[in-house]
Amino acid sequence: MAIIGKLLRNRRAAAEDLAWYRPNLGEGGVFEVTSADFDHESRLDLRHANKRAGGQDVSPALAWSGVPAQTAQQLLIVEDQDAPFGGPFVHALALLDPEVKELPSGALASDATREGVTMLRSSWGRGYMGPAPVRGHGPHRYVFQVFALTEPVVLTGGRALASAKPREVLAAARAHGRGRIDGFYERD
Repeated sequence: MAIIGKLLRNRRAAAEDLAWYRPNLGEGGVFEVTSADFDHESRLDLRHANKRAGGQDVSPALAWSGVPAQTAQQLLIVEDQDAPFGGPFVHALALLDPEVKELPSGALASDATREGVTMLRSSWGRGYMGPAPVRGHGPHRYVFQVFALTEPVVLTGGRALASAKPREVLAAARAHGRGRIDGFYERD
């Protein structure tokens, strides 16, 4: 697999394709997102990696503060900015009640039930899917983003959120504040 990673080394999603840069999600101020499990722009621990990469698929703990008043809902998305695809790979997508200001480690598991957290479909399944970059592809940036939404997400035509693709949810959301924390992971 390291050979495939080396062949794809220069093929990466563009940073500007992250949810962070969408015009409908970029309004308002920036608030702080932190983690007890990693520092901004540091390496993610192996336990946060995907099981097929030797990890445990445990989502890191997250906390945020400074969310604007009148936030109707929050959107959390975890994206791999360096995936060798046409855009970032979505590792987790969830809608959060406005009162939620932190998530403990493991809270984004597909079988986790936590009041105020609704897991949505990611690029592959539901729930947190840890990093598993192709061996030899180099370091990947994982961007944990929280958006403060002005109104609850509703899809056109009454389509159900549970079956919606991440791009549909992102297109329907409108934010008036946002925060992020980035971590790195690499498989040699």
